[in-house]
Amino acid sequence: MKLHALTPRPGARHRRKRVGSGMGSGSGKTCGRGHKGQMARKGHKHKAGFEGGQMPLIRRVPKRGFTNPSGTRYAPVNVGALSAFDAGAEVTAGALRARGLVRGRWDGVKVLGGGELDRALTVKVDAVSAAARRKIEAAGGRCEGTED
Repeated sequence: MKLHALTPRPGARHRRKRVGSGMGSGSGKTCGRGHKGQMARKGHKHKAGFEGGQMPLIRRVPKRGFTNPSGTRYAPVNVGALSAFDAGAEVTAGALRARGLVRGRWDGVKVLGGGELDRALTVKVDAVSAAARRKIEAAGGRCEGTED
């Protein structure tokens, strides 16, 4: 298959509807715009989300909280979930994704202190909470190149 030989599937492309070509065409005279009103006038365009003067949905829905546009969103992983790894293993963001413990789009991975850990692991992720760091080190493991 060659790029120049690609064509759209039959029925995928339509001709532009030609309006104003006589009463018998079905779209003559007012050309499908109806009679009078804002949308019948030439040059009329309205903004995205415009609902004909009704209060737009985006303004009807209450605002809650704050989303920091430049904030860092970490995928949370509890210490107890690290039991999925064998003793002495290296836990990285890639390894967590491979095990299905992290899914979706995140800026990084943070290990939190929920649960218990009974094996020594080397944890190399973006951030580790203080409680998680204590539990990892108590089990004989260590955290490398991470922040709190």
